[in-house]
Amino acid sequence: MSYANSRIPESAQTGVHENLARLVDRHRTEPFRKPYADYNRAALEAALAGWDRRAPLILDAGCGVGHSTIQIARAFPDHWVIGVDQSEDRLTRKKPYPEALMPRNLVFVRADLVDFWRLLADAGLRLARHYILYPNPWPKIGHLARRWHAHPVFPWIPRLGGVLECRSNWQVYIEEFAFALGRNLGRPVAWEQFDAPSPLTPFERKYRDSGQALYRCVVELGDEPVSGESR
Repeated sequence: MSYANSRIPESAQTGVHENLARLVDRHRTEPFRKPYADYNRAALEAALAGWDRRAPLILDAGCGVGHSTIQIARAFPDHWVIGVDQSEDRLTRKKPYPEALMPRNLVFVRADLVDFWRLLADAGLRLARHYILYPNPWPKIGHLARRWHAHPVFPWIPRLGGVLECRSNWQVYIEEFAFALGRNLGRPVAWEQFDAPSPLTPFERKYRDSGQALYRCVVELGDEPVSGESR
């Protein structure tokens, strides 16, 4: 297969970054007061406009072209599924899914997740399921702070509850994600290598067909308290 030539992220880093614990602890205890952009407030309103509040919520964070969102909506027809991406271009490329075949229990919105996650939490909303699928790994050692688990917004992610699942083709990313999540929860969090017989995203299919190992961290958050949480 000519397309199956994807490479694992190249990095001099081979384990959890030595500065990750310090960043995670700082973000847990220091306020993050970045002002909300108006378009992100509008995105949340649009995301919830068609929601029957009896339906549990699912968030596909960084959904790209939306293939994963569509598959999730089909798998959970009694849920309301929100696909969020910051790229309008990616959100308009949902082929080969014509509008007539799209599930009716989903919505796509363009938003910055740094705001969107916090706005969900501020609204007191809880998720049934939460997917972060193949985020940009920022594999250079000096780019640690750009990874979601080392970003100031990370403490808001476990506050949204539900089943949280992150996937990556870079083992270090998932190790770090589990480490940071465990530090926020005050308990160890496991991660694993897994097979993807039915890939959720185009990236996942390409990585799998390139013979790469795939990794995930899946955690049932429920309503347990998050360390350092303040509302």
